[in-house]
Amino acid sequence: MSISSYDSYLFHEGNLQEAYRFMGSHLRNISSTTFTEFCVWAPNAESVQLVGSFNQWSGEGYELKKFNNEGLWTITIDQNLYGETYKYKILSANGNTYMKSDPYAYFAEKRPQTASIVYDLNSFSWQDEKWLKKRSATPHYENPLFIYELHLGTWKKEDGSFLSYLELADQVIPYVKEHGFTHIELLPITEHPFDRSWGYQSTGYYAPTSRYGTPEDFMHFVNKCHLNDIGIILDWVPGHFCKDAHGLYQFDGSYLYEYENERDRENYTWGTANFDLGKGEVQSFLISNARFWMEKYHIDGFRIDAVANIIYWGNQDKLVPNEGALSFLKKLNHAVFEYEPCALMIAEDSTDWPQVTAPVHYGGLGFNYKWNMGWMNDVLEYMETEPSKRRDVHSLMTFSLLYAFSENYVLPFSHDEVVHGKKSLLNKMPGDYWQKFAQYRLLLSYMIAHPGKKLLFMGSELAPFSEWKDLEEIDWGLMDYEMHHKFNSYFKDLMHLYKGTNSLYELDHRSEGFEWIDVNNANQQIFSFIRRGKQREDFLVVVCNFSSKVYHHYKVGVEEAYVYEEVWNSDDERYGGSHQINPIPLTVHEESYHGRPCYVEMTIPPYAAVYLKPSKAEGEDREWRKKNV
Repeated sequence: MSISSYDSYLFHEGNLQEAYRFMGSHLRNISSTTFTEFCVWAPNAESVQLVGSFNQWSGEGYELKKFNNEGLWTITIDQNLYGETYKYKILSANGNTYMKSDPYAYFAEKRPQTASIVYDLNSFSWQDEKWLKKRSATPHYENPLFIYELHLGTWKKEDGSFLSYLELADQVIPYVKEHGFTHIELLPITEHPFDRSWGYQSTGYYAPTSRYGTPEDFMHFVNKCHLNDIGIILDWVPGHFCKDAHGLYQFDGSYLYEYENERDRENYTWGTANFDLGKGEVQSFLISNARFWMEKYHIDGFRIDAVANIIYWGNQDKLVPNEGALSFLKKLNHAVFEYEPCALMIAEDSTDWPQVTAPVHYGGLGFNYKWNMGWMNDVLEYMETEPSKRRDVHSLMTFSLLYAFSENYVLPFSHDEVVHGKKSLLNKMPGDYWQKFAQYRLLLSYMIAHPGKKLLFMGSELAPFSEWKDLEEIDWGLMDYEMHHKFNSYFKDLMHLYKGTNSLYELDHRSEGFEWIDVNNANQQIFSFIRRGKQREDFLVVVCNFSSKVYHHYKVGVEEAYVYEEVWNSDDERYGGSHQINPIPLTVHEESYHGRPCYVEMTIPPYAAVYLKPSKAEGEDREWRKKNV
């Protein structure tokens, strides 16, 4: 048996990072003979039998034995069982029998079937060495990062059926690349029984769901993303799991993976069970799982779901920190960055817990990014406010800059904001048809200019009126309509501008990258500020008008320059706007304004964002714009 006493010790201690090398099922070869090994953790079982398609689902003669008289059970079958289905038949101490799929299985039957499948992951030929080398040498902080959040089952369908991993690779990747996204974040693709859980309630943490194909097919998808310079992030759920009978819940008749105490165990909000994150074997299971996806599937990082549910004990009258879970998060992040220093570890955290994105050795939780849920909620509340009343909620748009640099943030407009009756981003905008599109363009231009990396849920680039319908594909027919087509062109141009403008991303996480010009103009609902790059002379002036009025000869205080040139205007007629643009370079008046040494007079379009770029000397402006924007 491949397991050693030292492996077993590390597993129980919570420090085994590669448990998948002996847990689960494995094909072994010795002297041209192939046999199959199985290992499962079931410390409170009276007996464990291996049942499957190879023995007519009868466990007689297929009894597992305890390893070192501990909680691990093993068996070696003198056959090559590749492709065979199997489960563990567990007799508990209370006399009940449980038929369980393998927690460490590499592959599983397509739902509604629930058996595990003996599989090998070593046959795929990876071609992404260039990407992996570049990834390891390129920190994310000073580079553009815009994530396309994707649900594989509803991006597109053929005759109502799912596309395969192979079909998705051929269709999604060119589309994502055309639109300028840097990464794809996949809603959970670990095996799960219920489509409408979107993968957030898993039974097979080591198995990419068979809905879309085989493990090699998913490897092909990741490989092709990397060959096209697109990173892959997995949405990952280490906090809780579903309670289906074949899964982790009461695995050996006891509360094994979950807390024993009901108040701690039961996640009433989602109808799931919380992992006992203070238990060593559970830590080894989950930390090994993160390492597994990175090693075997070349995954570039993880978005950790429901971190608030991990940080604090559930079902309490007040917020009480879960020290065991906090230690787990630190151990997890330390292990991931030890394996890949430039991995992405993104916390979906709605709490104000300090130092979420500070390194563990500095007392932090060790993530390198955190979703800015406060920014998202405040901005959407402001946008959904009747424009005539926005002056009364002005601080919703300014509050985020009080804490924008306390963590490394991702600004998310995710699936959670466009489902379950919340309306699409476009339809959240008040007003008539034209006003909705104008304000949506403004919203995304403001998002691009605000400090922080970015995330957008699939379909939002088409400006749908309908929210996400989680059983149907994206509204692709929208591209037949003029305003939606123009919006899509606008989005691609905005992404091109973002990725080509250093000042929009280089100092996302440093206060010197942002300066207010005028933060107090609540009556006119205009916000103006500067975004800076690492070079002091590299900056943009951003002016956002959240009112329906157009303002001519509007004064904006600026830094010294020869002229300022408009490099972006969301009101351009090409995008469906009213074309209140600034077509010629703006003259700089050498008179103090807004606390700046100079000012320009410009046209401020209705419901629009304008970006201005300075030119230092006469004649330089056109060539300088060509080089830098």
